[in-house]
Amino acid sequence: MSSNTVSTFYADAVLFDMDGTLTDSISAVEAAWGKVATDIGQDPAYVIAATHGKRAVDNLSQFKPHIKHHEMDREVQSFEESILFFADAYNKHGPGSLQNSPVVSGATTPALSPSSSNPASRASSRASSFVGTLAQLTPFRRPSFLHRVSSLLTISPAIRENEDALENPISEEGCDEITDDWKTMVQKKHQLEAWQLEAAAVDRSVRILPGVKRVMDSIPKGRYAVATSGAKTYAYGCMTRVGITPPEVTITADDKRLKAGKPAPDPFLLAAKELGFDAARCVVFEDSPSGIRAGVASGATVIAVCTSHERSKIEHCGAHYIVENMEQIDIIPEGEGAHARLRFVVKPQSQLPAPHQHAAPAQQPSAHPLAAPPMTASIAA
Repeated sequence: MSSNTVSTFYADAVLFDMDGTLTDSISAVEAAWGKVATDIGQDPAYVIAATHGKRAVDNLSQFKPHIKHHEMDREVQSFEESILFFADAYNKHGPGSLQNSPVVSGATTPALSPSSSNPASRASSRASSFVGTLAQLTPFRRPSFLHRVSSLLTISPAIRENEDALENPISEEGCDEITDDWKTMVQKKHQLEAWQLEAAAVDRSVRILPGVKRVMDSIPKGRYAVATSGAKTYAYGCMTRVGITPPEVTITADDKRLKAGKPAPDPFLLAAKELGFDAARCVVFEDSPSGIRAGVASGATVIAVCTSHERSKIEHCGAHYIVENMEQIDIIPEGEGAHARLRFVVKPQSQLPAPHQHAAPAQQPSAHPLAAPPMTASIAA
């Protein structure tokens, strides 16, 4: 398959991963795992890299082995609530709350542009999403004021050792109403933990990824499911925040029917079974190495998206197709009743609108033994 070809094939249903595939909450997730790493005295970069695409219960068992079995459900829920706190803090408690942009569960948030969904165009260091910096803040109407606020919220020993210098840190004229809001928060600092103050300094809002809404809207009800490594608190919280209604078949990590999480195929096999289709007649959309391997192991055709990992990190995991994002995918329902099926069109990067033309070329065939999708109907030039 050359970079100028269009691939067309048929399937019965679609199985979506969630984070990194439908939504982008990577900054909030990494911040939450960074907090775990700091709590246990580990390197945040190592913990963040080791946990991506895996269930929180498996990760917490690895990094917090002291957690007892009967305590795990509560620990997972607490961890996932911390992810959502990181996602909402900037707009609920930080500078974003002063721009009339509160984040409410279920509210739609802006979609990422295709360029901003490219891993190379976002923060290059996974650890960087844990510690907020002024450069990461959304532009604000009074930079000098924001700089002082950021200084208050940044967690660093230097600031803690020099608290005397913060007795009257904000004195900008003409912004009394803004100052009062932040003064109130700072005065209540003793009621907030340090990580909560840091969380409010950086915008880590959950966003919907390019092409997702169009693709999901094109699939008939009952023909798609979500199978995620997130538990219900996090999974439903992320989807509703970007305007996605969780489908009736949503398999989360805390589903007691699962014997194992990704990279085992169990989540996708269960999702296909609940939809009433053979996994081999389904298409899996995934972004992480462990998720891609889970999809391949399930027998499904796997389309990998380069939304959270560079292509080089996922191209040897067995995916049948690799695309930059879902802008390269069309799904067209055909037929009715028992004869209904979904036609998939995988478009090369060169056929996308002008802003995308300089992106990486479309994927070459995988060397994986399942690389020739069993449902391929035609490959048109």
